[in-house]
Amino acid sequence: MTRRSCAIYATGIVCAHLLILGIALLVAQVFQTMIQERIKKEITLAENSRVLDGWINPPPPVYMQYFFFNVTNPDEFLAGKEKPKVTQIGPYTYREYRPRENVTFLENGTKIFATNPKSFVFLRDMSVGDPEVDRLTTVNIPFIAVMNELNSYSFFLRSFVSLWMRSLGVEVFMNRTVHEVLWGFKDPLLSKIHTMSPEVDEHFGLMYNKNGTHEGEFVFHTGEKNYMDYGKIDTWNGISQMNWWSSNQSNMINGTDGSVFHTFLSRKELLYIFAADLCRSIHLGYVADTEVKGIPAFRFAPPSDVLAPPDENPSNAGFCVPAGDCLGKGVLKVSVCRQGAPIVVSFPHFYQADERYISAIDGMNPNAEEHETYLDINPTTGVPIRACKRAQLNLMRLPFFPFQTLLLIVTVVSNFPVIIVGLGVILLVVLIFLVCRNRQRKNEVKRIDFTEAFHSFATAKDETAYTQVSNQAEDSPENRNNQPLRNGSYIAMSPVEVQKC
Repeated sequence: MTRRSCAIYATGIVCAHLLILGIALLVAQVFQTMIQERIKKEITLAENSRVLDGWINPPPPVYMQYFFFNVTNPDEFLAGKEKPKVTQIGPYTYREYRPRENVTFLENGTKIFATNPKSFVFLRDMSVGDPEVDRLTTVNIPFIAVMNELNSYSFFLRSFVSLWMRSLGVEVFMNRTVHEVLWGFKDPLLSKIHTMSPEVDEHFGLMYNKNGTHEGEFVFHTGEKNYMDYGKIDTWNGISQMNWWSSNQSNMINGTDGSVFHTFLSRKELLYIFAADLCRSIHLGYVADTEVKGIPAFRFAPPSDVLAPPDENPSNAGFCVPAGDCLGKGVLKVSVCRQGAPIVVSFPHFYQADERYISAIDGMNPNAEEHETYLDINPTTGVPIRACKRAQLNLMRLPFFPFQTLLLIVTVVSNFPVIIVGLGVILLVVLIFLVCRNRQRKNEVKRIDFTEAFHSFATAKDETAYTQVSNQAEDSPENRNNQPLRNGSYIAMSPVEVQKC
């Protein structure tokens, strides 16, 4: 056998073995399994692991950007002449620090307890202005909160309370600095209520008392038992299921807090996140492959059915509270878990919401680029490498107390002294007219009586003068009994007087 033949046979044998081995390894996924097992062991919240250090102190910077809607036509809107017109101002940017504290391992390292306080530092160079100087006109949330608490009371009581609030200078809209609206101010209405009910805080702000505080106590799965449970929430504030929604499914605490996910993500799966500020879990679906600074990632985002009504997504029926009381597409009423004002959450500018919400306000411009929430996650490690969480807070317009009615009542009461004076003047004129009319009638009656008396007197004189008088003696009894009485005799006119006439 020649060398060439040997080389050919040897090459063929080696090639066959390589193909067989390669196919076998590919089918068995030996190396993939080895790598996955290695990664699964490495990426757990095990004690003294590098992953745990990054989980306790997340290295990527987190920025919170706040935008506000400035109402430009509050008077026209309250009068019912125009729909609200708003202009967006912002961003006002804050660096958010969110280290985990009180970290404690539980149940042989399979679970871990932690709190997650958040603190904020203002960044002027990433903001449009100074929040302590810039002002805006927005809805007076304490006012709406108080009126909402009186929802079950009578119209007259609510009218009285609203007038009392008006006397304090409290309006439906307020003009405050961005800093006050965000971080709090002493509200005159809440201050009055505080004097009667000390448990009511006299300060209000969207982020009041939230700088340096946490959203609750969490217990997470470390992934030691099952890598698919890595980062999932076991309990929140000691509960594994909520109780304010109207179905067991809606009350479930599903998924992670959004900071970590299990390894080896699939494009076909749904990722669940529990959002404490929304009081519920939401799911995200795969959107597209992307890349962040050369690192491959899967983009996940909430699909449109997340905030869909039950007729589009029956699983959302439990978020209607009370049962059957559902809002339209794209909004979620969260006041069931946060007492006070009737707060409704949506995506910014009512992105993915019903058109009726968008068209109800002049100034809405929803688009995916600016208003979509998404996570870009490396599918191998399950670590988010870019994230944008976007949400909008809204207030339900109170149907039980129309603003037009409130304005009418306020206008009437504000001008009550003038109205009283006007009524007094009108009644005075009426009184003068009646007095004059009464006197005129009395004068007319006296004049008529005098005329009649004079006429009777004149008639008597005439009859006395012309009536024939008997020639018989006046004292004769016969004459008195038989002679009929006449006017001249009745008024006792003597013949002498008659002769004198």
